[in-house]
Amino acid sequence: MAFDLLESGEADLVAVHHGERTMSRGELRIASRRAASFLLELGVRRGETIAVWLPDGGVWLQLFFAAAQLGVLMVPVSTRFKQQEAQHVVDTAKARVLLVPRRFLDFDYAGAAREIQASSDVLQHVVEVSQFDAFEWDAYEPYSKWEGRDTDLLCTFTTSGTTGRPKLAVHTAGGIARHARNAARFNDMKVGDVVLCALPLYGVLGFVQAIAALASGGTCVLLPVFKAQAAAEAIERHRVTHFFGSDAMMDMVLNAGDSSLATWRRGAFAEYASLGQSVIAQACSAWGVRLTGLYGMSECLAMTAIGDRDGDAQQRGLPGGTPISPEISFRIVDPVTGAPLPDRQQGELQLRGYNVMAGYLNNPAATAEALTPDGWLRTGDLAYADGGGFCYSARMRDSLRLRGYLVDPVEIEDFLARHPGVAAVQVVGVHIDGEGDVAVAFVRNSSTPATEQELLVWCKQGIAGFKIPRRILAVESFPQQDGPNGVKILKSVLRDMAAQTLGVAQHSSATREVHHEAS
Repeated sequence: MAFDLLESGEADLVAVHHGERTMSRGELRIASRRAASFLLELGVRRGETIAVWLPDGGVWLQLFFAAAQLGVLMVPVSTRFKQQEAQHVVDTAKARVLLVPRRFLDFDYAGAAREIQASSDVLQHVVEVSQFDAFEWDAYEPYSKWEGRDTDLLCTFTTSGTTGRPKLAVHTAGGIARHARNAARFNDMKVGDVVLCALPLYGVLGFVQAIAALASGGTCVLLPVFKAQAAAEAIERHRVTHFFGSDAMMDMVLNAGDSSLATWRRGAFAEYASLGQSVIAQACSAWGVRLTGLYGMSECLAMTAIGDRDGDAQQRGLPGGTPISPEISFRIVDPVTGAPLPDRQQGELQLRGYNVMAGYLNNPAATAEALTPDGWLRTGDLAYADGGGFCYSARMRDSLRLRGYLVDPVEIEDFLARHPGVAAVQVVGVHIDGEGDVAVAFVRNSSTPATEQELLVWCKQGIAGFKIPRRILAVESFPQQDGPNGVKILKSVLRDMAAQTLGVAQHSSATREVHHEAS
């Protein structure tokens, strides 16, 4: 049995801190077995599916380990979803049980769940959880039989759904357990270490860091709602050693106030807000933490690759890195022919290994499109190989074909960001019929702003003519959205803004995005 992440280690070791509550490994183990008995009483059997629309807490973890014990698939639903979005997930999963909080924030989850049930032919039970931050079902005897297998489908993660309705990437129990142990080992997590889990468990990065902490005998500090000051205080209070998240989260915590972050030892981030070099410099100078970039996604689990923390600041900030296990393979292929490409030549990143999803749940057509016949995951990401690792460049749908040249928008962004008048920059493409792609840059001004004409002259002096943006537009802020793995810049909104500025029908940019997503 590979999925014994709670069976090893001392029972009295702390597994979870949640507010004022502390839960030991032994308590979580027994609580999970009680949850298994409860699910069996509802009629749930191996191979069936439950949906969990709950905030992070003891019950979420209790149900996850109960599902592993029974050979049941658990489908987490984002607590940010409203009724229609949640219904899509529940219907796609064909869940028999939906568990919801009795109260959380200002949304009536129970009422929405009952309406979902009324329109479903499969959903049989809606279960209201009274205290999601504690354990439930104390009256049940712990179920003693282990029915789970490594090959069981255990957990799903929702894809972004930027060009269509979200899909559910499903992973096996064996793959999750192996990745948890490898992520813990790669990040030097040990018994007694403490991981700040400031990202939600329904998101793949929040999930992986929590399950890795438990696999190592460490402790999770759960924060169901992220607030920078509370996160910084939690690091000091619980003597946190590991913290992973987005660059924006790191920036907010580093600047949150007077809390000491001196126990923080290891960390890595996904860069969404162009703050990577800033947080690398600040974390190192203030607390001696050598942050790195990382790579992962719902289809291949978070922390698939992590940067070299012994490299210089520029190297550490590169997205991508070295796979955390020799059991994870990657290759870079020509996006058109599928032929493997040599080092330093940009193409599509493909991955293979235990960490790759079994498929998209109940969506064989999408699965066939995402996986090659020999088991490689088509990530849809542009990257290049560099020795034993790789560097992520951009989503293929974000790449630009400028006058026949394939250009990564980051190339233009990096150059513009060097100008003293630019605090941050994002570049998108607009497709013009008869001309092809043109680049448009959006900049947040520094304290000494530059005019559009000054920035265009700067570009003409420093980059190839075909890379020069058609327009450079100043904005107060970039459109963004909180996601399960951190704040993301909404490139699609910027494309629409760019298209409107250039007088191009907005359907042109939308059509282009769908085309690249399908590729």
